[in-house]
Amino acid sequence: GLALYSGEFARHELSVVNRNLAVANLPGVFQNFRIAQISDIHFDEFTEPFFVRRVVERVNSLAPDLVLLTGDYISNSPLPRRFAEQAMHQCADILRDLACPQRFAVMGNHDFLLGVPIVQSILAKAGIPLLVDQHVPIERAGDRLWLCGVNDPVSQVPDLVRAVPAKPDGPVLLMSHGPDYADDVVAHPRGQLVDLMLAGHSHGGQVRLPLLGPIVLPKGGRKYVTGLYRFNRLQLYVNRGIGTVGIPFRLNCPPEITLFTLQRA
Repeated sequence: GLALYSGEFARHELSVVNRNLAVANLPGVFQNFRIAQISDIHFDEFTEPFFVRRVVERVNSLAPDLVLLTGDYISNSPLPRRFAEQAMHQCADILRDLACPQRFAVMGNHDFLLGVPIVQSILAKAGIPLLVDQHVPIERAGDRLWLCGVNDPVSQVPDLVRAVPAKPDGPVLLMSHGPDYADDVVAHPRGQLVDLMLAGHSHGGQVRLPLLGPIVLPKGGRKYVTGLYRFNRLQLYVNRGIGTVGIPFRLNCPPEITLFTLQRA
């Protein structure tokens, strides 16, 4: 009964987590700016097309100003590479229906089965730019936020010097698939410029038992598992993700869409 509940019900109990985030140097035109985060879809090892469509419909109903996808659109096992590429195309076709015109993505460790060029090309056809150690301005009425995306820190070596602008003229938001990379960001000179870091990868533990907590956590997602963490200026948020890996179970750890509302500190 527990396996049935974890695999068929809890795995599909989609949760929308609303978070107000205070940013010290937020321009007035970005007051109440709303960002939706989706992570770890893992299509379609266990994550069915109907569920990803439900996620997209739910995000559209929230009417965010910006949608950010923090990696692992597919799984790198157990099927061969050709199945992963087909799954990536199918996943991108569904993500194409995200109504928000401003949407960006970063790589996850599973996505490197296909590599940056293939993932970038497939997402580009769906109207979703992939940021790999890059930054772009998000502009409103002459003011801006800087959106940065690093290469996956779990399987690669990101370059913060390329990812984060040297002299940003607005708040800096950083997308990173792996949450434990926050320690490297805090220790890096460019990391001192980052206001908010969004990550996934951990799945929140996927199965969380009373008193014991998360049972299995992946490398790169064992220290910062779920929710909000603070490092002086930097705020880190770890999304629980949409899909599952290994086993198609979730328990006390529902799949998550996060909706952030930025506010001036």
